[in-house]
Amino acid sequence: MSSKLGIQNSVVDEVSPQEAWAGLKTQGSAVVVDVRSRPEWSFSGKPDLTSIDRRLLCVEWKIWPQMAPNLGFLSDLEEMLIGEMPERFFFLCRTGDRSFMAVQEFSRQMQSRGINLHCTNIRSGFEGEKDESGHRGKISGWKAEGLPWMQD
Repeated sequence: MSSKLGIQNSVVDEVSPQEAWAGLKTQGSAVVVDVRSRPEWSFSGKPDLTSIDRRLLCVEWKIWPQMAPNLGFLSDLEEMLIGEMPERFFFLCRTGDRSFMAVQEFSRQMQSRGINLHCTNIRSGFEGEKDESGHRGKISGWKAEGLPWMQD
């Protein structure tokens, strides 16, 4: 079940990967913003949204290898949107932590411009928590929930 994260005027919430998938299928202009780093997209894979004809926007929240904040995050994302404003943004990272920060900051920045949006963090992210062997992608997250994904 979704939960509110406390940004006024805009809707900012958090859902499971399955709830995000259901929302993507029903909201025509929804997008996924994957805020992981370039190596994560290549090594771990990315959500595959082709079967539901939705866009995946890959924008680093922190830049590899220093993991320094991407000061151009908002402008990079706006450039990918090509002037369109989707009805809902789903934010995703490896475990849900970076995307949690990104969704709040993106919503704040857009609100400061008078734009109220529905922004959603995908809880547990793409790979979720580590299992007893220290591996991700088996207990929680997009992959563990059996949602479509691909590797380059």
